[in-house]
Amino acid sequence: MKELLDDIGRWRSAGERIAVARVVDIEGSGPREPGAAMAVTESGEVAGSVSGGCVEGAVVGQALTILAGEAQAGITTFGYSDDEAFAVGLTCGGTIHLFIEELDW
Repeated sequence: MKELLDDIGRWRSAGERIAVARVVDIEGSGPREPGAAMAVTESGEVAGSVSGGCVEGAVVGQALTILAGEAQAGITTFGYSDDEAFAVGLTCGGTIHLFIEELDW
């Protein structure tokens, strides 16, 4: 999370709304450990990584949906057995659980 602070500070100064996704749990093999984080602005800028690239696009999409008010903050799960996870490239054989929320200043 610390590596995101400079970007978050810059975006906040510019008046951007920001969502943060954090890995909160993994089952089996996972691309990143719990604590890995990604920040997404409402304009689509991204910093950090929660999956080493394999589900980043889907995570950005969910973060933007939350920022648009079309979904609530909460746990999003990608697993090897999920068709969506396989389609976006999570082939590591495990399941990752992310908590995605808008930053509340």
